[in-house]
Amino acid sequence: MHQYGPGLGYLATVRADGGPRVHPVSPVITDDGLFCFVVDSPKRRDLERDGRYALHSFPPEDNDDEAYVAGRAEPVSDPRLIAAIAANLRAEPRVDWRLFELTVEVAMISRRAGAPEVRIWLDPSSGRPRRSSPRRAGRSPVRRAPGRALLEVAT
Repeated sequence: MHQYGPGLGYLATVRADGGPRVHPVSPVITDDGLFCFVVDSPKRRDLERDGRYALHSFPPEDNDDEAYVAGRAEPVSDPRLIAAIAANLRAEPRVDWRLFELTVEVAMISRRAGAPEVRIWLDPSSGRPRRSSPRRAGRSPVRRAPGRALLEVAT
């Protein structure tokens, strides 16, 4: 997501009528999690009403590799965290934005260069159904956040 400097991706939200809405965004990855500043817009109202989201990486120029995460967007209310992230990214204080933390319930990486490979991880506490495969058994979980892990599943 950072091949062009700031993070770039496509954020999909759920409109009030149940349809998808997709917008480019600049997600923020920190030691504390995955975040996104969202200005007053239909996209922000989607997240405030129904926090489900999907975030897809901006495609690189030299290949068709891709990454995707999905979960729930939660408004951040901790003023110290908001101030730290806003200051670090020089977020314009006069703009009506809101900071959301994007929790990750599923993550996918697809590599097309060389031998194609697709890897998927699920948060076991999310309630999403898990598939299992003997060929993937024994792989270690991928860290999502302190104290939580995403488990790799068969593809």
